[in-house]
Amino acid sequence: MTDSANTSTALGGNVTSVALIFPQLLQRQLVADALTGLWGYTTHEFCFYPDLGDKSSPLGSDYDVVIVELDSDPEYALELVEAICANGASTVMVYSSLVQPEMLVRCMRAGAREFLTPPISSTVIAEALVRATARSSASRSVSKTAGKAMVFIGAKGGSGVTTVACNFAVALAQECAESNQSVLLIDLTLPLGDVALQLGIAPQYSTADALEEAHRLDSNFLSRLLTKHKSGLSVLAASDKYIEIDPSSKAVEQLLLVARQNFDYVVVDAGSHLGATGHALVDDGAGVYLVTQVGIPDLRNANRIVSELLSKSGTKVQVVLNRYTPRSLVIDEENITKALTMPARWKIPNDEASARSAQNTAVPLVLKDSPVSRVIREMVRETHGTAEKTEKKKRFSLFG
Repeated sequence: MTDSANTSTALGGNVTSVALIFPQLLQRQLVADALTGLWGYTTHEFCFYPDLGDKSSPLGSDYDVVIVELDSDPEYALELVEAICANGASTVMVYSSLVQPEMLVRCMRAGAREFLTPPISSTVIAEALVRATARSSASRSVSKTAGKAMVFIGAKGGSGVTTVACNFAVALAQECAESNQSVLLIDLTLPLGDVALQLGIAPQYSTADALEEAHRLDSNFLSRLLTKHKSGLSVLAASDKYIEIDPSSKAVEQLLLVARQNFDYVVVDAGSHLGATGHALVDDGAGVYLVTQVGIPDLRNANRIVSELLSKSGTKVQVVLNRYTPRSLVIDEENITKALTMPARWKIPNDEASARSAQNTAVPLVLKDSPVSRVIREMVRETHGTAEKTEKKKRFSLFG
């Protein structure tokens, strides 16, 4: 490997280091010569394909841009591209003397952003680097204002976590409409999620598509997977087919990262299993709504989940008692609080008639007035920061 600093023609930007992985000497020299006319880039030349044995960092260090030559060994080069994209923030480009549509598609799927072909020139390289700079700048800009994540977890199956998450997300989308803020709902109840069914939508793509291609997940890719609900809510639903998938923590973290970079609010239906998926969400500092019913098995599970979540630094947990009927409680309020080790923040009343109607019509509860919708809208107003404004307006109206 050799290093050379290019200091000729000025070209502003945030890309400072470029790695050339070219086993073929002649092609490597052509691209290196094209880079010579650009100012501000340090070029690192590899005369071989790095070993993929160390998946954590195939190049040994990170580069802003990596250009990989395909012709010497296309299959290995594709593996290398995928490994670099999956394990770093580098923008990866590929270079080949052959233009084959099938190979182009495979390169894009592996995560490559540009497909360079001869004749190569300083202008072509400069334009590609400008595009890389734009992506890098946008990513840094968005990360500073990452959206707020809210994760809904059920204490056990049948707790109603999907119903609460869906209605919360729809109400939040409506609340955010006036301020032009965006809301995304992600169904992580895998492999059998019911978000699409509850919202009455028929998605073409699913959460599985995002997680299986997490190495190339970015704003553009994510946007193609989403379905729009009539409320204005964007939805990444689970597949309507049974797809066996066991996502890694890294894949879930990447999905949440990209989602928060592109939406003001991200609501996640995490189902009733904390597991590796739940931990990946919570470790990112998301607020958690633990949905449970008042029953011994439910409260026992809720107790264990609360203990686990509170051990995570910075995790804010709010307990939601769902289908709450105070008059028929066998366990009183005091013992509920003891079992949870904290007071329940929200109590959603039991309203079987409204819930049944919502299920049969695929019309969310919050789109109609009911005791359930009022509580959920109150939860939303607190999250959105409009609860205090609403209270002040009421006081002003009363005394003004």
